[in-house]
Amino acid sequence: MDNKTNGNNIKPKGSALIPFIVFIALYLGVGIILQLQGVEMAFYQFPSPVAILIAVVVAFAMFKGKMDDKISDFMKGCGDENILTMCFIYLFAGAFATVASAMGGVDATSNFGLSIIPAHYITAGMFVISAFLAVSTGSSMGTIGAIGPIAIATADKAGLSMPLMVAAVIGGAMFGDNLSIISDTTIAATRTQGVEMRDKFKVNFLIALPAAIITFILLLILGKPEHIIEMEQLDYNIIKVLPYVFVLVMAVLGLNVFVTLGSGIVIAGVIGIAYGDITPLSLSQNIYSGFTGMIEIFLLSLITGGLAYMVTKNGGLEWLLIKIKGLIKGEKSAQVGIAAIASVADMAVANNTVAIIITGPIAKGICEEFKVDPRRSASLIDIWSCVFQGFIPYGAQVLLACSLTAEVANPVSPLSLFPLLWYQQLLALFAILSIFIPYADGIIRKRPWNFALWKAEEKTAK
Repeated sequence: MDNKTNGNNIKPKGSALIPFIVFIALYLGVGIILQLQGVEMAFYQFPSPVAILIAVVVAFAMFKGKMDDKISDFMKGCGDENILTMCFIYLFAGAFATVASAMGGVDATSNFGLSIIPAHYITAGMFVISAFLAVSTGSSMGTIGAIGPIAIATADKAGLSMPLMVAAVIGGAMFGDNLSIISDTTIAATRTQGVEMRDKFKVNFLIALPAAIITFILLLILGKPEHIIEMEQLDYNIIKVLPYVFVLVMAVLGLNVFVTLGSGIVIAGVIGIAYGDITPLSLSQNIYSGFTGMIEIFLLSLITGGLAYMVTKNGGLEWLLIKIKGLIKGEKSAQVGIAAIASVADMAVANNTVAIIITGPIAKGICEEFKVDPRRSASLIDIWSCVFQGFIPYGAQVLLACSLTAEVANPVSPLSLFPLLWYQQLLALFAILSIFIPYADGIIRKRPWNFALWKAEEKTAK
């Protein structure tokens, strides 16, 4: 959101942030209470759209003005082009992921990886498989759910370190979640900053790749089994991996995201029908199932867009930016500020997509003030929300992975994973290095960002 609404200067007002504080307090507070009560996946029991809707009610109650005007402001925020684009990308991404999975793409991808990895490199191999599957499907949770049971059974049979195996799967899943062009975090980061997915991917990749390579080497050295086991020969059809490869390649080449995902859905559907895995009727049902699977994040983004407009119009964002700007001395410290905001937001709400949606407008304001390239900002908020999402003990990814070890002799606790979450730690290290030693900015320098044009286009759109 722009810091000016309807062409008028906005008076900074810290109290305008109360609705967002209510949302975070509700979302975090309910999660903590349920966690103390021993409820599984405690931080995911209270639907985020309901929490944000309560915050909207608070905003309507406390902001001055006629009810019709407040409703109009809320609807303007919901109808923002970036918000609607983000929401429809969620639907297309959900449909592609569901159709590709229904036609056997997930099984084919994981079995293909397991079939070509030597047994004595299995821990490092699980990291790679998790990374590839997460990049392909855009889901860290789906990846952990698919690969976790296989990895845990293998570690138990081979005498491998169970915590290290679990950490490797989580690390690979977060690598893919951070980079995948159909991940909701990528969609949210690029749309809130107004940048192309391919640009964010290229910057992100140069930061994430060194962390992944070093993690892989460490797992090769320290993750060897006590005795070599022979892996079962797994069936896979390489054709069923192609939809994922197509979508990734087309996105990197810069094809329109709707065309890319729409084509991916068609290709996955044709392959599924050709091999008898799905029918034309079930294809339509899977597409709709993919839509409904994204309904929570769709509603959260839509309602948050409306609330953000109201908060901005009443001076909340302007007040926050003024406070943050007081701590920022230049472009590099501005990037540090963006990283810190995204990190704190994720630790507060335990959901990296929610964290990005909340911090996106703030990061965008910092970009405008301190001339930080928004492609850099998109990369930073995605990276740091993923770093902490794959690290905090109450995050869904860590909780799910640990819960899968419940039946083994020595179940893994979230706290025991801390020293072994090497990828997340290394990603944080290289993200910091990239700020002070901008080795990943070659892509940005090749295509300079025109701030004047960006601002003019935004003004025209409004």
